[in-house]
Amino acid sequence: MSLIRLALPVYVELLTAVVAVGLIDLFWVSGRGGPAVAAVTIATTVEHLALGVVLAVGTGTTIVVGRRDGSGPLTPVVRTAWLLWAVVSLAVTVPGVLAREPLAALFTDDPATAALTAEFLLVSLAGIPVFYAQSLTDGIFKGRGDTTTPMRVALLCNVLVIALDPLFIYSFGLGVQGAAWATVLARAATLALSLTLLLRRTPRDARQGPNRRDAVEILRAGLPLSGDFLARSLVGMTMVGVVGGFGVAVLAGYGIGLKIMLAGVMAFYALRQASTIQTARSGEAGPALPYGLLTGLVVGVVLALSARGVTGLFTDDPDVTDAAVGFLRWMPLYLVPFGGLIAVGGAFQASGRGGRLLAATLTGFAAQLSCAYFLGPLLGVTGVWLAMAAGAAIALTLVLVPVSSSSLRLRAWRARRGSGPRTAPGRGPRSTRTTAVRRSCR
Repeated sequence: MSLIRLALPVYVELLTAVVAVGLIDLFWVSGRGGPAVAAVTIATTVEHLALGVVLAVGTGTTIVVGRRDGSGPLTPVVRTAWLLWAVVSLAVTVPGVLAREPLAALFTDDPATAALTAEFLLVSLAGIPVFYAQSLTDGIFKGRGDTTTPMRVALLCNVLVIALDPLFIYSFGLGVQGAAWATVLARAATLALSLTLLLRRTPRDARQGPNRRDAVEILRAGLPLSGDFLARSLVGMTMVGVVGGFGVAVLAGYGIGLKIMLAGVMAFYALRQASTIQTARSGEAGPALPYGLLTGLVVGVVLALSARGVTGLFTDDPDVTDAAVGFLRWMPLYLVPFGGLIAVGGAFQASGRGGRLLAATLTGFAAQLSCAYFLGPLLGVTGVWLAMAAGAAIALTLVLVPVSSSSLRLRAWRARRGSGPRTAPGRGPRSTRTTAVRRSCR
């Protein structure tokens, strides 16, 4: 149950920090008309893609802090992570702000929408360092086994966005750009709180600064997950083009279905983060795979049974509704292997098998796109949904077949071995041999 205790706060955090902020902005700008809604949709999509870049630092820091906590100094790891944050923030923010207008034009041909998108991106991309800093701070907390603090901070941020959006959009007359200002300022306020809590809870040693060894370890641990995220984003964009070939109604239904499905998919990523934290800290992930498969089944069945009722909240167009319902009712075939793949991915990531996980994921994507282009003309859009299921199943199979659970445990043990034995609060040193023989993927 320790995996569930870690995962539940992460699930709430992901829903609020990843999903809710964009929806809140959309809700408040909806009174400004269609171009405003489209602009916020595009801009938040760009920001979501930018998140994939910093995952290498945030997730890598979570893993390395988890390995060191209780067995080695954390100060050099944390300071190295902040140095990496500065480099990545600068590398994303400056080009992004300068290229905001051509970037906006990539997503829309409408001049009004493109102009509003560029206005939003000017503020949101300038605020990327704040967004990245919060991600890194959350990663440090999680590495120390604390998933509750990031959840509370994310909830507070949502409350602030709800309060600030109407003030900046309407009272100050800033429109779409006001939504960006409200979001950045809300994140800045909650970041100040997070940093205050972090400074109070993290021991510091002024003699220990950033170092190359820790930077390499952080990036080696985090880059595969960053690559996985960016690959999924690119494949998602490709799938939009594939589905769009079946007509506007099908594409609209697909978009609605994805948004509905996202709330359930966040549970998979919560399990992934929980298994990452637990594997890094203890050398075992717990029953991540069966939990992921079961969660995928539950989410898939719930979506299939509630598809028509939930879809009706988003559209009253019968053609769009039918397309969304059809998509959601085929998704259990995809969500079961996808849930298992994402959940067990945390154990692979923390045990040094992230490269194998990324390779399997990319192979699954190649199979998915190939099947989509082959089955689409034969079976219609149903062939595309079956291609998604086939790709996820192939990726999960490639991950599980060549790697035994003992191999995962051995790698996690070796990753921590150089830091000496771990000491749990109130207990003596934990035997690394005992840790190594525990099951990590039941």
